[in-house]
Amino acid sequence: MEGYSIRQLNQISGRSIRTLKRIVAYWLTQTPPRLALPFRSFKYLVGDGTYFKHEDCVYTVIDYPTGLVVAYRYCLKEGYYTAKAIFNEMKESGCKPIAITLDGNPQVIRAVREIWPAIMVQRCLYHILRQDTSWLRRFPKDPTAKELRKIILTVMAIEDDTAKDIFLKRLNDWDYAYGDYVRALDSRHKVWGDLQRARSLLRHALPDMFHYLHNSKIAQTSNKQEGLFSAAKILFRNHRGVKKENRKSYFNWYFNLRNKNIINH
Repeated sequence: MEGYSIRQLNQISGRSIRTLKRIVAYWLTQTPPRLALPFRSFKYLVGDGTYFKHEDCVYTVIDYPTGLVVAYRYCLKEGYYTAKAIFNEMKESGCKPIAITLDGNPQVIRAVREIWPAIMVQRCLYHILRQDTSWLRRFPKDPTAKELRKIILTVMAIEDDTAKDIFLKRLNDWDYAYGDYVRALDSRHKVWGDLQRARSLLRHALPDMFHYLHNSKIAQTSNKQEGLFSAAKILFRNHRGVKKENRKSYFNWYFNLRNKNIINH
């Protein structure tokens, strides 16, 4: 009965709303059965977090080929300690990944490399595109920002080394022409500071932007996670009566049943 609100379940089942709420409340006090996940087979991961009601965060790591949720935490915020606890738990369960796609949070990257020093970190291209175009504005007035925005808008279309080389040449040519000018701008100015941030993000992300070109099993983006979060938020909104203290249990059941559904199909 996934996706139905209490009121809809009332109409479908004929049970009273009070009874349905009592059933939901009972199951939220229970711990879902532990699923035997094949941790040793999880080699290509995607990690990302999202916030619910602008309050607490759910951080998840999924297996990119299957979509299984390998590990997760319902926590206050996405950061080093949350990420390290998740990755350490995975390692103790036998997980030895080759690569993980992340959004660029430096604390999460630090945590994953402490747990698995040899892991390949792929930066999510969509997060780079979204953040940089936000900083550069939709209609930038500065010709320097306009040109950089044109370059960034091509990043999602890079599917081979030839396209990568074209992208890098355009970026390096831009940096050669405008780099000194951008660095000299007053960072206290909102627009100029954002232009500096857009340039800095790209320069720091470059070493980890294109691993997927040489291994198709590596996720180019964390969009698969975004789909997971979108579905979770829709269902969560249908259960507006879930108290804050029960949210952790709610997500325990949600991810458990989601994994069970994937395994059974």
